[in-house]
Amino acid sequence: MTAPRRITVLLPVLGLIVVAACGLTLLGLATVRVGPLGVVIGVAAALIPVAIVVAAVLWIDRWEPEPAKMLMTAFAWGACIAAITALLINSTAESVGDLLLGMGNGSRVSALVSAPLVEEAAKGTFVLLVWWRRREEFDGVIDGIVYAGLTAAGFAFTENIYYFGRAFADYGFGTGTSSGVLAAFVLRGVLSPFTHPLFTALTGVGFGYAARTSNRALRILAPLGGYLAAVCLHALWNGAATLGGAKTFLNVYFLIMVPMFIVVVLLVILQRRREQRIVEAALPGMVKARWIAASEVDLLSSLNGRREWRRQARRQSGRGAARAVAVYQNSVTELAFLARHNGSPATSEKEAELLRTLRTSRAEAVKLAGENRAEL
Repeated sequence: MTAPRRITVLLPVLGLIVVAACGLTLLGLATVRVGPLGVVIGVAAALIPVAIVVAAVLWIDRWEPEPAKMLMTAFAWGACIAAITALLINSTAESVGDLLLGMGNGSRVSALVSAPLVEEAAKGTFVLLVWWRRREEFDGVIDGIVYAGLTAAGFAFTENIYYFGRAFADYGFGTGTSSGVLAAFVLRGVLSPFTHPLFTALTGVGFGYAARTSNRALRILAPLGGYLAAVCLHALWNGAATLGGAKTFLNVYFLIMVPMFIVVVLLVILQRRREQRIVEAALPGMVKARWIAASEVDLLSSLNGRREWRRQARRQSGRGAARAVAVYQNSVTELAFLARHNGSPATSEKEAELLRTLRTSRAEAVKLAGENRAEL
């Protein structure tokens, strides 16, 4: 086995070991602090908001779906590696703050300074790695938001397990009181499930713009600006929750956080329309190159058309045909975005791989449709 081959095989294995070690460590720490039942309650409560966030991110990623293994890696990075990194550094910052400023002040230092800087860096590092190592597949703002959102969702999931578990251990379910699991769930699971994804999405937007520009200065300044914006928004949120009263918190929530969330949603809508225009513009060239049929242009140029095509394939020929059609559609989208890059050897190799996938999936769908007709 050659050295590059050994590295290719060993790195994923090493990554899984690191993620597993971080996850088990976090689980052990949470169990020690809140007890086994607290962890179980925390997990159950944390599953609801994380499911909503993940579903929203996958909805954003419909035009050019990222590889499933990369999406799962993003979530695992946030839930394990970013979470334990933040825990170690924030705990250290809190201890140093208590030592230098007096007992009780360390938590403020951690919440206002350490947590925003460290947590956004830990989450944003994964987006940086994807942007750096898979540049040909990092096509813009949507990709940045998707990877940032899933990393942040994983981080928030782990954090919520501890917060919900601690609320249960200290106050129980808290029915009829302002404390307990129910109160914590309303605050973190109902009012603010998108806070961590919103913060880190700003970093993702910065990397998205860096992926689309040829200006070297902007490639550095855009991600840096996105990270600093994420840190400032995170610090403001923590400050309102830590230092301000209920009125301050509600003002920050409704006057800053909600408008920022709406801005990001509008940006997502605009960028999804941009992705649609890129695909629509590339389809005539694909017809001319005989990669796709002219009759498929309308079906491929809208999400509704694609969804109906998959549904029809499933009704007529089964799930296998629907999956083959989905792979075919994704290959068309990938080719459309790849056409925007310069013709480098890596791009040419990727194009050849996508064309093989496109033809194989199309042949599979046609074969399954033919077998179904023969059975009928």
